Amino acid sequence: MEFLLYMLLGGCAGVLAGLFGVGGGLIIVPVLVFSFGAQGFDPAILTHLAVGTSLATIIFTSINAVLEHQRKGAVLWPVFAWMTLGILVGAGVGALTAAAIQGPLLQKIIGVFAICIALQMALELKPKPGREVPGKLGLAAAGSVIGWASAIFGIGGGSLSVPFLTWRSVPMQKAVATSSACGLPIAVASALSFMLIGWNHPSLPAWSLGFVYLPALGGIALTSMFFARFGARLAHKLSPRLLKRLFALLLFCVGLSFLL
Repeated sequence: MEFLLYMLLGGCAGVLAGLFGVGGGLIIVPVLVFSFGAQGFDPAILTHLAVGTSLATIIFTSINAVLEHQRKGAVLWPVFAWMTLGILVGAGVGALTAAAIQGPLLQKIIGVFAICIALQMALELKPKPGREVPGKLGLAAAGSVIGWASAIFGIGGGSLSVPFLTWRSVPMQKAVATSSACGLPIAVASALSFMLIGWNHPSLPAWSLGFVYLPALGGIALTSMFFARFGARLAHKLSPRLLKRLFALLLFCVGLSFLL
């Protein structure tokens, strides 16, 4: 039964990854927290396991979303390359930061973040374009901050990198496409860090590699890879305003539940 839940979750995450340039972690982490709690996993590591597993699944959603965006010629590869240098460092530091935070506190931090993103999406609060894309050091610095935050919250970074790129006058479709590409190094670096940090933890359930739970990873990856392409196609055809607001409402409820 849990595996079917993970497959359904993967489908939802895949669509979000392709449509909005987010890795789906904003949905995956809360659902995994509730699922792991129902399965009786240790509360001390439950949230860390959800975050690490979420980051591992984003590897699969990112690959397929990027392939679809690249077919449209929308990925800005030079921007991606320099942001990735910062992302790799930031993601490792972010994983260490998350590991140092107690599970219940980490849930509250994720809840606050989810509510902030929900408000940003619902009210369409965006920085006004007007600045050019920064130089190599500026992109690397931005990547390090995005990678650090993404590792803590278990996300692919799209909710941070898309606003940053649009603020720097990158057109929305190219910002979403480049953000999807940046989600791959974020996910790889962060997931590996969570695996190593959680390795041989005494409270881990069976079928875990550090703070990555393999049954959830497998179920989500199976469906997310297909639905990420579907979401990316929608991103080039639809105006996602209504979907964004519905997604924002869901995020707000999730964030509130984490805080309460």
